Amino acid sequence: MSVLEKVRPERPAAAAREPRVTDEEGRRVRPRELLWRYLLLLAVLALTTGPFLWQLATSLKGPTEDIYGSPPRLLPAHPTLHNYARVADTIPVWDYALNSLKVAAANVVTNCVGSALAGYALARLRYRGRRVTALVFVLAMLVPVEGIVIAQFTTMRELGLNNTLIGVVLPGAVGAMNVLLMRGAFRALPYEIEEAAYADGANAWQRFLRIALPSVKGTLAVVAIFAFMGAWDDFLWPLIVLSDPSKFTLTIGLNYLHGTFANDERLVAAGTIIAVAPLIALFACLQRYFFRGVGEGAVKG
Repeated sequence: MSVLEKVRPERPAAAAREPRVTDEEGRRVRPRELLWRYLLLLAVLALTTGPFLWQLATSLKGPTEDIYGSPPRLLPAHPTLHNYARVADTIPVWDYALNSLKVAAANVVTNCVGSALAGYALARLRYRGRRVTALVFVLAMLVPVEGIVIAQFTTMRELGLNNTLIGVVLPGAVGAMNVLLMRGAFRALPYEIEEAAYADGANAWQRFLRIALPSVKGTLAVVAIFAFMGAWDDFLWPLIVLSDPSKFTLTIGLNYLHGTFANDERLVAAGTIIAVAPLIALFACLQRYFFRGVGEGAVKG
């Protein structure tokens, strides 16, 4: 055996010890390309989380610390929760948060139930005008909210629902986008499953509740998150329909911090963190279902 033949078997072993990074398709990623990817991700992370971190740091700073220093300091020298207590002393923030929670919870229930029923009807049931109905939902997404807010206010006034939390919930009870999301999830399910249930004597309600709905939990979580965020962050419609301060939602109540204490950014930042915290908690609880919703409809063997 020659010297070259003795060396050749050692090359694959040496190559196997070298670190190798591949993408999702199995192709090798060069170190320089990998470095640029991480730099881009870090830049996006800074742009998305930077303002939130600055607000959090500002809410924890005392009255003697400079919040406009250059370069900005994200870590307070003497962290304090006094600003949060001042928010509760300035406005009834917990009463406003409770009102927002009622509106958001009702919006989640109505959107999940209504969107699931409407989405299943558009995806599975056979009736005349089904395609036209789906087109109407698509067109409804193109209408700006500002263009129909007067008609909504007039309708709530005729129904006697002005200055009520029900009047805040009703216009957004079922969102067109949520209906289309559920329609797409139900359409991705194989027909063979429901055909087997139909052969066994299951009616439409049984097929919906026992077969279709448990298979789209991910998309249902997406609808729940979107509905909660939309109701919790809504400012324009509650401002129009509500006039009693005891029924204000959190977004309207926090506006008083900007008007009365416009120069105290610490107080405004503390109120902002209070408003954002429930959204972070909700997403943390439903994130695994949220990411599953993208590929909803797959069948496990």
